[in-house]
Amino acid sequence: MLRVGLTGGIGAGKSVVARRLTERGATVIDADVLAREVVERGTPGLEAVVAEFGAQVLTPDGALDRPALGKIVFADDERRRALNAIVHPLVAGRRQELVARAGANAVVVEDIPLLVENGLTSGFPLVLVVHAPEDTRLRRLVADRGMTETDALARIRAQATDDQRRAAADVWIDNSGDVAATYAVVDRLWERRLRPFAANLRAGTRAPRPAHAIIADPDPTWAEQGRRLVERVRRAAGDRAVRVDHTGSTSVPGLAAKDVVDLQVVVEDLPTAAAVADDLVEAGLVRAPDRWWDVDRDGVERDKAMACNADPGRAVNCHIRQRSSPAWRDGLLLRDWLRAHADAVDEYAALKRELAARPHDSVDVYAQTKTPWINEALARAEEWAERTGWRP
Repeated sequence: MLRVGLTGGIGAGKSVVARRLTERGATVIDADVLAREVVERGTPGLEAVVAEFGAQVLTPDGALDRPALGKIVFADDERRRALNAIVHPLVAGRRQELVARAGANAVVVEDIPLLVENGLTSGFPLVLVVHAPEDTRLRRLVADRGMTETDALARIRAQATDDQRRAAADVWIDNSGDVAATYAVVDRLWERRLRPFAANLRAGTRAPRPAHAIIADPDPTWAEQGRRLVERVRRAAGDRAVRVDHTGSTSVPGLAAKDVVDLQVVVEDLPTAAAVADDLVEAGLVRAPDRWWDVDRDGVERDKAMACNADPGRAVNCHIRQRSSPAWRDGLLLRDWLRAHADAVDEYAALKRELAARPHDSVDVYAQTKTPWINEALARAEEWAERTGWRP
């Protein structure tokens, strides 16, 4: 099963995206619908809301008066938190029931308006954010939902900012234009990413990659992408992870690199490493079945586990190392030394481009030809670490 988080600010048009995903074959679970279900007449949820806010939030026939409740909670952060404390656990429980029913082969899209605000993004291998400018959203809320401009603005401002949502987004969907344009974006997303992502997860197969090294210019979003992936892996690994880090070239600002995010998980031993690699399917990664090892600076091979991306839209190598291996420290040392030495970044980038331009039939060959430079750089980094007191 592939679970996808869908979110966006009020009035951004999540329903347009959700509707198209349903048409393409996704199982869409709408948190707003569930939020209504759990506070219908006669439910324990409605009883709890009335106990907290009083009978003023009921209509004459005993149903929840949503506009009356909205005026209370959207103007007061404390009262909104009180409502969320009642409704969110009930919605989460119902959502889990529906996810379980969807089946192992499903693409389950969970439409959650407050996905970012409630810190739920790391629970999904992929997060889609639907966006429209604030003035467009305001116009829609006034025209389509009959809100006053004051109420609409209050609801918009009570939610996450665009910057916060962008930081959480693996896919940013601009829904400021016409519906046909948004449908076209969703169709491409379904065919090129969601459907193959789900198929790769089912098969336990890494998404295809180029056979040879291709060096990309530095991408300022690599750091944010790495942060999101670290959070997902940390959640899936739980207490078994001593630490989880974004390492490798994409973790160094300004360094040209293959467009692959390297992650490192440190665990106590190899059996734990293998178990964590299996469980990273929850983060959208699949275990690499072959035997993997590090070759340290003394030429000693040390076993590790590996997990890689099932997502065709983001290449990831997750190295899971036991605490006793020196390789995890070397990875962090090289990263931090490069971050502190712009001249070394330029030197390494030039080497990468030169090696990638040579004829080679596999990424492994490219990686092996970098080894002498890396070993020499680690020697320089050790001197820097001793001088500065660096510790991982």
